[in-house]
Amino acid sequence: VVEEYRTKIAEAGMPEAVEEQATKELGRLERMGEQSGEASMIRSYLDWLIAVPWSERSEELLDPVHAREVLDADHAGLEDVKDRIVEYLAVKKLRTERGISEDKRSGAILTLIGPPGTGKTSIGESIARATGREFVRMSLGGVRDEAEIRGHRRTYIGALPGRLVRALRDAGTMNPVIMLDEVDKVGADWRGDPSAALLEVLDPAQNHSFRDHYLDVELDLSEVMFIATANVAETIPGPLLDRMEVIRFDGYTVAEKTAIARDYLWPRQRERNGLREDEVEVSDAVLRTVIAEYTREAGVRGLERDLGTILRKTATKIAAGKVEAPVTVDLDTVRDALGRQRFFQEAAERTAVPGVATGLAVTGAGGDVLFVEATGMKGKGDLVLTGQLGDVMKESARIALSYVRGHSDELGIEGDAFDDREFHV
Repeated sequence: VVEEYRTKIAEAGMPEAVEEQATKELGRLERMGEQSGEASMIRSYLDWLIAVPWSERSEELLDPVHAREVLDADHAGLEDVKDRIVEYLAVKKLRTERGISEDKRSGAILTLIGPPGTGKTSIGESIARATGREFVRMSLGGVRDEAEIRGHRRTYIGALPGRLVRALRDAGTMNPVIMLDEVDKVGADWRGDPSAALLEVLDPAQNHSFRDHYLDVELDLSEVMFIATANVAETIPGPLLDRMEVIRFDGYTVAEKTAIARDYLWPRQRERNGLREDEVEVSDAVLRTVIAEYTREAGVRGLERDLGTILRKTATKIAAGKVEAPVTVDLDTVRDALGRQRFFQEAAERTAVPGVATGLAVTGAGGDVLFVEATGMKGKGDLVLTGQLGDVMKESARIALSYVRGHSDELGIEGDAFDDREFHV
């Protein structure tokens, strides 16, 4: 067994310090013999040291034009993200061609922040494909234990390395794309704060000498391309956000959603529901109707579900022999599958009445249009505010009333118009 380990260590291509540590542990194993209780712990430690792909690197595709083509083929819109990836590759290409040595502190840590269903996670896979690297996804939602990131110390029974070491092992290379999904949902409790442990991982000035508690040797993470995703920036701790390069994902416009539905969602759902391309077709006008009247969201998940419903109903009719292929999806088909219209463009109609103004609410899941209605009536001169208002909005209503009262002359309002009247917003 010892000889087998010695061969594996020699072949692993470890850095000098790591090889020294492995040889030292192997010496301990040799001295204590196979029967000792600690031998199994040393064996599993050596297995982990050997499992890290110390000398493996993916051959990177440093071609900005090819990368752009791959990203455009996989995703509509998202120009900021695509530009940033292309810039990263272009800079790396120039440095390689001109023989400028690789700067350990030049790692890219991109954080994609935006509403659900806008394609943050899936663009990570596209980036890996565009750069020719391996792709590993680490979901951080609900992780509350610091050891998940940094590993347990070897003194504990059942100790394991952290998720980063496992991600490198799964990738089989030292330069994969690692996706840190849902980084805004990391918890903290008495076991430590994982977001604080992530500081070392995501700081280009520190992560070339990352220490996992279990392996207790220095790991170079500077070649890893980290991509974090989050729905809202507010719940990411300040020091962590400071080390990230934030790219905002906005919701899609109707035109973008139509393009996404036509080129990506419709073909995917058609295939899932067992239909061929020549059996069912849909026009852009019908897609726009589904987008405007049945989904009001920043992303496209709800839209994909609705398209799936339409295609399932169509597939059922074709399978039952009720209709002959090819089927053209029209407005009647949509109403039949999805029911009556869910959303209306009511802004013009509602604001036509005096006393109604529009506002915008922005949330982590997108946002909504607010209608602010005001009325005046006889009373004791109070201002009544109803609805779920924060302090800022309450202040805004007070400021609005004060402004109108203060500028009553310019606005052509008589001075005593406010006496014995109360206002309800």
